[in-house]
Amino acid sequence: MQLDCRGYALALDVPVVMGVLNVTPDSFSDGGQYASAHDAVAHGRRMAEEGAAIIDVGGESTRPGAPTVDTAEELARVIPVIEALARAVTIPISVDTSKPEVMRTAVAAGARMINDVRALRAPGALEAAAASGAAVCLMHMQGEPRDMQTDPRYGEVVTEVKAFLAARVEACVAAGIPRQRLCIDPGIGFGKRAEHNLALLGHLDVLTSGGIPVLVGVSRKSLIGIITGRATGDRLAGSVALAALCAERGAAIVRAHDVAVTVDAVRTGAALRGAALQRS
Repeated sequence: MQLDCRGYALALDVPVVMGVLNVTPDSFSDGGQYASAHDAVAHGRRMAEEGAAIIDVGGESTRPGAPTVDTAEELARVIPVIEALARAVTIPISVDTSKPEVMRTAVAAGARMINDVRALRAPGALEAAAASGAAVCLMHMQGEPRDMQTDPRYGEVVTEVKAFLAARVEACVAAGIPRQRLCIDPGIGFGKRAEHNLALLGHLDVLTSGGIPVLVGVSRKSLIGIITGRATGDRLAGSVALAALCAERGAAIVRAHDVAVTVDAVRTGAALRGAALQRS
């Protein structure tokens, strides 16, 4: 399995890690740590050295309750970092955005992937992504970041998330984005209670059965805090455990803040999956 990242063929026969690079002052885990372009680029290079296969650059926090950021501010945050990283590393750079103008400008600056929590539902986003040639990650989110955790409800969360993502894949194909440029993300923590997140992770095989690579982001999230009682900065063990389980259950890409240890965890989970598939 490969993901076409604007001419870069990202091999996904073995799961890979997407490193998180938030150039924001208010992201839930690392907000403010890499707000300067110099620090952000240095961290991106470090993640590449640690084994990241993609670096995901975000300029607008999507944590629960996060305010919106205007286009000019988001561009000012992400474009210098993307330009510098595209020159400094050989792996694909992803832009974490829902705004069409940011998508277009980021791809022109060197990004090869668009990671959209709104699954290209913003006006003009589908067209911008189609024309870009970039890979696209379509994520499920119920509501908007400012209110998504107020009262999320589902009849059957796995079925509903799968149906939403399948519909967005078909919308992309109809708009001219081929399947080999697409991956999907169940959106752990985005408009979901703990029981919804656990149901999705426990039935990840339902999502991976569709032939489109599945990306999962669990790193440092509140679900781990609920399970372990740990604060955000103390969730490494839980994050690594879930990363290994996601790889064992078929995730192709695991999005993480702590790259080196997550690479080891993903490889371990993938080895267990391979052994189980051989036996069956």
